[in-house]
Amino acid sequence: MQVNTENKPYDSINVTPMLDLAYVLLVVFILMTTASVQGLTMNLPKPSAKPSTERHEIKIVQISPEGAVLINGVGVSMEELSTQLAAAKARDPKLSVVIKGDPRTQYARVIAVVDLVNALAIEGVGLVTARIGT
Repeated sequence: MQVNTENKPYDSINVTPMLDLAYVLLVVFILMTTASVQGLTMNLPKPSAKPSTERHEIKIVQISPEGAVLINGVGVSMEELSTQLAAAKARDPKLSVVIKGDPRTQYARVIAVVDLVNALAIEGVGLVTARIGT
C-alpha cells in the first residue's frame, strides 16, 4: 500500500455533504411551518351573477377595545348575544351577521363571537376590516 505524502492541493470540493444538510434543513423548515398553521373553518359565500332583491335582517356585532360586545350599538353579554341572534335567526333563517373587531381588542374575543355565530349555524357571516393607516 502506497501512502501519498505529497502536499498537493485538492482540485475539487465534495459538495454532497453540504447539499444533504441543505435538504434536511429544507424538510425541517417545511414540516415546522405547516405543522404550526391553524385556522378557522368557514363557508364563504359564492358570488352570483344577478343582484338579489331579497331583504334580510342584518345584525352588526362590535367588539370594543376593552372586550365589550355590542349588537347594533347596544352593549350585551355573550349569553344575551346568543339569545338575540338565535331569536333573529328564528325570525329570518337567512340572517346576516357582520362582526367588527376593534384593532386594539384581544383577538380571542373576536374568535369567541365567530364561534358563537358558527354554533348557531348562521351562514351569512361577514368580518369588517379596515385599511391600516386610515
